[in-house]
Amino acid sequence: MAVMDGCEGSAKTWQLEERACPQCGEEIEVYTSRGRVVEDAVCEKCGYTIKAQEQVIPGAKKEEE
Repeated sequence: MAVMDGCEGSAKTWQLEERACPQCGEEIEVYTSRGRVVEDAVCEKCGYTIKAQEQVIPGAKKEEE
């Protein structure tokens, strides 16, 4: 049913978000779905890894300087 695809499909779609690395502050691209990280994301600068299945805190963004 095409009508239902929009409802169910949006919950399954990964979203690409930019988050600040907790260790160095560099921006990391993180794929999320339903408030959780979908796959490991590694900071290119310091090597910190945000593990898959970690909960994403809504509204937590890097502060502008």
